[in-house]
Amino acid sequence: MRRYLLGLVLLPAMLAMLPAAVPAGEVKIRWRGQSMFEIWTSKGTKIVTDPNMLEAYRVFPNTVDADLVLMSHLHTDHTKIEAIKNHKDAKKVRQFNAVKKAGPGGLQTEWNVVSTKVKDVRIQSVGTYHDQSNGTQRGKNGVWIIDVDGLRIVHLGDLGHQLNKTQLRKITSTKVDVLMIPVGGVYTLNGIDGYKVVQQIKPTRWVLPMHYGTIVYDDLLPLKTFQDEVKDDDYPIKKFKEGQWLTVNSKDKTPKKWTMGVLHYLVEPVVKVKAPDKGKDKKEKKDKK
Repeated sequence: MRRYLLGLVLLPAMLAMLPAAVPAGEVKIRWRGQSMFEIWTSKGTKIVTDPNMLEAYRVFPNTVDADLVLMSHLHTDHTKIEAIKNHKDAKKVRQFNAVKKAGPGGLQTEWNVVSTKVKDVRIQSVGTYHDQSNGTQRGKNGVWIIDVDGLRIVHLGDLGHQLNKTQLRKITSTKVDVLMIPVGGVYTLNGIDGYKVVQQIKPTRWVLPMHYGTIVYDDLLPLKTFQDEVKDDDYPIKKFKEGQWLTVNSKDKTPKKWTMGVLHYLVEPVVKVKAPDKGKDKKEKKDKK
């Protein structure tokens, strides 16, 4: 109940941060902590990746709009569809199917091969792993390829290894404009290995780090380990304000170097309480006498 009421209190501030109408060829992107992003297309389609429902990231039940929800794997901080207002009606696509196999082990997960179009959005899946040993430690992971408005956006989920030739060929069949990459180590790529994957994919416009150490997951490596790798090769870094949207337009000239975008999840706004007017209080007391 406390979480629900807090969500209602914060809702006006969150609505004020919604983007204006998106022109053709343009998408708006906002990070909501961990691996969760909101992506709005020029035709008004709203995509959410790996929804979490973590209070520190200001994600509450029924507070996020989505037409399409993409989930890279089955961990609970990537599959909280309850955060989506219309989750019963939104198109939900998972990278995995639960399959019952003969013998011990019960249900096992198999990649859900996806290649489809939802409204103006083309989505494809690429099967990968959560670790460097073909999933024997942490299981399977899925990469999402999102083609919309003349842009290719790639969300790597909880990728834990460098890409093989087959995976890379599918991801880079056309140039990648925006890359969302985990860099916190422990459960995924760390900053050093993450940068090696960036060099494999060679994105053209933006690299958006995710799944790193914050106030919520302080056991993960901080962003600095990845940031240092980027600085060494002199790639620009742009920091965004709390809840600020990134705008990407396919009509803009492709830059010579991609930019690392440090997006900032929403935080609780400070509510300023006006101090009482002491002079007015004294006058009211005098009038009562």
